[in-house]
Amino acid sequence: MKKFRKVLDGLTTSSPGGTIGSPSCGSAAGTPTAAPTPKEIDVQETLVSENFQLCKTVRHGFPYQPTALAFDPVQKILAIGSRSGGVRILGRPGVDCYCQHESGAAVLQLQFLINEGALVTACADDTLHLWNLRQRRPAVLHSLKFNRERITFCHLPFQSKWLYVGTERGNTHIVNIESFILSGYVIMWNKAIELSTKTHPGPVVHLSDSPKDEGKLLIGFESGTIVQWDLRAKKADFRIYYDEAIHSVSWHHEGKQFMCSHSDGSLTLWNLRNTTRPFQVTFPHGKIQKDGRKESCKPILKVEYKTSRSSEPFVIFSGGLSYDKAGRRPTLTIMHGKAITVLEMDYPIVEFMVLCETPYNNEVQEPYAVVVLLEKDLIVVDLTQSNFPVFENPYPMDIHESPVTCTAYFADCPPDIIPILYSIGAKHKKTGYSQKEWPISGGTWTLGSHTYPEIIITGHADGSIKFWDASAITLQMLYKLKTSKVFEKPKPGEGRAAELVEEDPFAVQMVSWCPQSRIFCVVGISAHIILYRFSKYDANTQIVSLEVRLQCESEDVISPSENENNPCFSEQGSHSPQPHHQHPASPGNRTPEGIKDSIPCLKVKDRVVRVPPGYQSELVIQLLWVDGEPPQQITSLDINSAYGLLAFGNCNGVAVVDYLQKTILLCMSTLDLYGAADPYQRLTRSPRRNRQSTSEFCMRGLSNFYSDSKKRIRTSYQSLTELTDNQQSIDMERSKSPTSESRENSFSRSRSSSVSSIDRDTKEAVTTLQFGESYGRKSDALPTPCLWVGTSLGVVLLIPMSIPTDQEERMEEPVTIGPSGAVLMLKGSVLRFAFLDLVGALIQSPYEVWRDLNAPEDPDRPRRRKLVHFSPSSSQDACGDGHLAVVCSERQAKVFLMPSQSCLFVHNITESSFVLRADVVSVCNSVCLACFCANGHVMTLSLPSLRPLMDVNYLPLTDMRIARTFCFTNGGQALYLSSPTEIQRITYSQEMCDNLQEMLGELFTPIETPEAQNRGFLKGFFGGNAHTFDREELFGEAAAGKASRSLAQHIPGQGGVEGMKVAASGAVGELARARIALDERGQRLGELEERTALMMTSAETFSKHAHELMLKCKDKKWYQF
Repeated sequence: MKKFRKVLDGLTTSSPGGTIGSPSCGSAAGTPTAAPTPKEIDVQETLVSENFQLCKTVRHGFPYQPTALAFDPVQKILAIGSRSGGVRILGRPGVDCYCQHESGAAVLQLQFLINEGALVTACADDTLHLWNLRQRRPAVLHSLKFNRERITFCHLPFQSKWLYVGTERGNTHIVNIESFILSGYVIMWNKAIELSTKTHPGPVVHLSDSPKDEGKLLIGFESGTIVQWDLRAKKADFRIYYDEAIHSVSWHHEGKQFMCSHSDGSLTLWNLRNTTRPFQVTFPHGKIQKDGRKESCKPILKVEYKTSRSSEPFVIFSGGLSYDKAGRRPTLTIMHGKAITVLEMDYPIVEFMVLCETPYNNEVQEPYAVVVLLEKDLIVVDLTQSNFPVFENPYPMDIHESPVTCTAYFADCPPDIIPILYSIGAKHKKTGYSQKEWPISGGTWTLGSHTYPEIIITGHADGSIKFWDASAITLQMLYKLKTSKVFEKPKPGEGRAAELVEEDPFAVQMVSWCPQSRIFCVVGISAHIILYRFSKYDANTQIVSLEVRLQCESEDVISPSENENNPCFSEQGSHSPQPHHQHPASPGNRTPEGIKDSIPCLKVKDRVVRVPPGYQSELVIQLLWVDGEPPQQITSLDINSAYGLLAFGNCNGVAVVDYLQKTILLCMSTLDLYGAADPYQRLTRSPRRNRQSTSEFCMRGLSNFYSDSKKRIRTSYQSLTELTDNQQSIDMERSKSPTSESRENSFSRSRSSSVSSIDRDTKEAVTTLQFGESYGRKSDALPTPCLWVGTSLGVVLLIPMSIPTDQEERMEEPVTIGPSGAVLMLKGSVLRFAFLDLVGALIQSPYEVWRDLNAPEDPDRPRRRKLVHFSPSSSQDACGDGHLAVVCSERQAKVFLMPSQSCLFVHNITESSFVLRADVVSVCNSVCLACFCANGHVMTLSLPSLRPLMDVNYLPLTDMRIARTFCFTNGGQALYLSSPTEIQRITYSQEMCDNLQEMLGELFTPIETPEAQNRGFLKGFFGGNAHTFDREELFGEAAAGKASRSLAQHIPGQGGVEGMKVAASGAVGELARARIALDERGQRLGELEERTALMMTSAETFSKHAHELMLKCKDKKWYQF
């Protein structure tokens, strides 16, 4: 623990402020004045680097670009592979694990070692991997890389340790699962087919052992050739040559017949007694045309043939529809006896799998459900009911229902907010689901002791907002809000919005939520803001609309001297338009040339509307078109329920709205806010002089991730909902700023803050806003409500306000806004403000306690506003007056002492990159500054001294989606959108990393393997010698020899815990490396223990057989042998 003291002895604002462990910094711009009487700041900083470690916690959502599916029928867990090399393993709610192949190669196929706690993955780089699922963080135990052949199909028989691997060349190899070494036994394609065959049969597309005899392997080749290979005799039992390409094969459980699906939309049924031609050929969706010919049909990509004791067999397949029905949705067909049911899907089918009661392939299968993996959804159909209803999915698979455009993360919320949101959202749930329990119910998960209420909010392209319960590393949908309901639907052909954003005019750009007052604000792509209040009662409401003209006029050329002593901020002048209700565009809104002017992008409903319980819209604020130019997008927003004020800004300026009185208090360009305090002494020139500069997006810096374009807002939206999976570095993306000086509006730009470069550009965007109790001027003795304004040029402005305190006066008397006070300077766009008291504790923003405005009146308890204030001077009389202001920009962080505005500490966060997201968060009963940089580094700095505590190169390639959605929260947690469909949560707290194992679910639970049914004497006698088949005898090294070393290369797995592999600097890195080494040693000991147990079992079996043989031979004479 370190104690930092800073004595301010006669410092002036123009003298450099000293720092502890960081370079000195210049003070705030302004007239040098003497600081107040010397103060001693006594802050005990408790955070050290050992408190921090970065690791992934859990991933939510639907696996992006899925490719493969597998199910363990005993453990009842499901695995989904993806194109990026990820594997998601799902069990009961809470059991959700994400693994990633280091190579990033697409997963081709998944095979569970049923009831063994292991999984085999086959990847597109022709590598097999064996994953150990008996630990909470699965790890690769072995890998086998094929060098000369490409893997096309794998099959692992139940309770076998030999994996069959088919290749593109048509060969079949056999891999020992225990050692992950290739057997010398190979079924070559030219041996499998007849010597007289002149053509290559194609890649292996199917492998399966006969249910009747495990010693017979059925091999399906793409060309239509099927071979049953006798593994003992090493020859083919029969060969089938069919003219249509094969996509899949499925056995009847008795092993006497099998079904194939073909590329012409047909199903063929083959009987082993006569393999010269198919026993039955059907075209399930092919009708006979008038000329007697069959309709041509699409391929049937997969078929499953499952038997049932109580009913006819099930034949389930995907595809096979006729080509003439254009635009039909993908289908899954269920043929049950003579009944054919066609289930239409919303997305293309990637894979499906029928879930059966038994893991044995030679027993009646008894199918009870079918899992359908779609491109963007996971569906489970109940086969036990005749109408085939779907199960209600307990996982949050619909995060991407509409593309996610923004995120917000709130930890340690008020405990009552989650039940209330859930009870409101539950009323709108869909019905018609299967009444049975979700069949994927494996694993175990318990609510850990380290849990607290957490909420994630996602904003979407269609204007919807979703609230999610994220407590205890799970994710459950609570409540959905549709912001588009506030507006009239644009009529076809008319839509003013259509000219701006063709597809989604309601897309959400940012949200602001006060959990205590339950006030919620949404910023949309069409330059609109909607303010919502929460109510448990439905109501009839009239939505109030305000229209704001936040644009510089061509006549407004103002010199600093004219505006120097003009405190006209609260006057209704040309900068502060009178509020008025929204009205539809009329001919008067257009100039004679047809140029749009003074009209909003969207039309608010102007009638009384019935709103259900939940969030109810109270106010809509819209920016207007000016002289035929669309409004600039809103770049910053803050709302304070105690003040009853809402502030927002864009690249033209800032506006403040009193949402209690529904009036506009301030509407000014950024330059006008400075008055004579402009640090660059610029003249306000109207951007109207250069139409090109206003028609294109002018904002530079991290606060905007959108490219310049002719259709500026549309292009911005495209970047918002960017769904490309091309992980290109942000450092590679470049776009030019439309200013006279060519600047790079990219994440790798090096931007100068010099006066000469800024003087050529009057545009200055408002990048962040924060309400709070502070000191607007150095001479202030007491804190007052202030608005802190941060700009894209690194300037911080303080705007003091006077707010009536009495409830009646507050609703009638105007809020007055004084001229801007302090002006502070930093390098780069300002990102975040936070306030600490003089002992280093975080000062919360004041708020209003929630009250339901629609609740019935209670004469004994009148509804009055109840405000909670956190004044800087309330709890620190011994420490004197004042507070610390933490300001973070793209490049540096500074801590100022208020009201003297002295810079106490400064830290240059990055020189080569820039900060994308910064937040002051609470960790381990203290606070720190957390930063995420464009180069992928995650950093934490102590407060107030700004000592570096952690710096981890977490994401080397950061794309626009991550940059847009990354957010920190309290408790050492953060999240980002790792793909268009998935949310990745991470922690940077050492305590949470230590407790993570306890919080995660167990994938493997010890379950007794079901016993095989008694086959009966006759079936056992005539049904072949399946149970005497010894694969070890055939495939082992003694019989088959060793495989060629050049064919495949064995790679030992790391066996460690994936989450521990973050290489951090300093002591944390050493600690992490030591922990990894310890875990790897523990893993090796675990493997050794398992191998020892296997050897003991093998020895016991040998002893038992030897004893039986001795008893058998004990009484025999020599001539009987």
